[in-house]
Amino acid sequence: MTPARRTDSLEWHDARAVAEAAASALGTETVALDESIGRVLSHGLRALTDVPHYASSAMDGWAVTGAGPWQLVDGPVLGPGLAAVIVTGGVIPVGTDAVLRSESGTVRAGRLESVSATGEPHPGQHLRAAGGEARLGELVVSATTLLNPAHVALAAGCGHDAIGVIRRPRVSVLLTGDEVDERGIPSPGRVRDSFGPQLPTVLRMLGAEVVSRRRIPDEFDATVAALRDSPGLAEVIVTTGGTGSSAVDHLRPALHALGAEFLVSRIAMRPGGPTMLARLPDGRLLLGLPGNPLAAMMGLLTIGMPLLAAFQGQISEVGRVASAAALEGRAGTSILVPFRLQQQQAVATPWLGSGMMRGLADSAGVLVVPPQGVRAGEVVDTLTLPWV
Repeated sequence: MTPARRTDSLEWHDARAVAEAAASALGTETVALDESIGRVLSHGLRALTDVPHYASSAMDGWAVTGAGPWQLVDGPVLGPGLAAVIVTGGVIPVGTDAVLRSESGTVRAGRLESVSATGEPHPGQHLRAAGGEARLGELVVSATTLLNPAHVALAAGCGHDAIGVIRRPRVSVLLTGDEVDERGIPSPGRVRDSFGPQLPTVLRMLGAEVVSRRRIPDEFDATVAALRDSPGLAEVIVTTGGTGSSAVDHLRPALHALGAEFLVSRIAMRPGGPTMLARLPDGRLLLGLPGNPLAAMMGLLTIGMPLLAAFQGQISEVGRVASAAALEGRAGTSILVPFRLQQQQAVATPWLGSGMMRGLADSAGVLVVPPQGVRAGEVVDTLTLPWV
């Protein structure tokens, strides 16, 4: 008989909703353009000038007025029958009708003639009008946009030197595990640290500012002290390990001792079911991740991602993809399965153990297999990987 999920476990979608509702957008700060990529825009970005801010040439060649041939002159103003040499981006002389490309004209004895088979130039051809991309005061990037390099280049072109962004959530990382080795090959009974080298970076990929990282012993008093004394400026504490209910798992008893409110006690999913979210009396949130690497990553993607997104005024969307094959479900539980894409369909990895990272390391995302399972070709929810 397949066991039902624990009564204190939240359904997968419900757990995400709770995490998203637990946070709201933080305050704003102003950063230099080169520091704004990957940040969330706090207010709509408007052009501080016309873009381009002057009429310019789109080609190397000649600015011309009237019908050819044209007499070459040198000056800021053109009259009928006159032309002036111009380069791409050059200021268009007053009175210019069009630009004749360098490959479409020839000069003899100071006179320019068109040799274009298409009758070039046509009126307005190869001219970039002032304000052709944006007008002064026009909204060019909407608020809450996640800024990419093109946004930042646009901001610079619109006259900005700095951008207002939503402040990143500050995160304190607590790593547990007395049996963990941070270097080399561990002996039997010990394990290699798989969180220290990557978890802070993944949190940064999700928009967090990691303000501290420390390892604590697997002891109740040490756990209580670490939670109580964790840097007060952090909005979120992320812990690894100790989320179970055994005699050596101290996180839940420590949270109870501190008077924390459990928002998500467990999640009806595998791997990563013991993932938890709690609020300490001072308002800080604690995201407790299981000690097995894949289980921890599933917990982070399931509720850590929407939580950190909400702090930045964002919504963490769930993707959709068709499964290439039928996948068995488990009563009362969602099964999270890393997958590769093959002909636009998801092919599940064979490495599904809670401690296995091989499947996730080469995956395109994570399938969320519902309790009833998945038929071949059926479209199901997916989790996006922040590094894909």
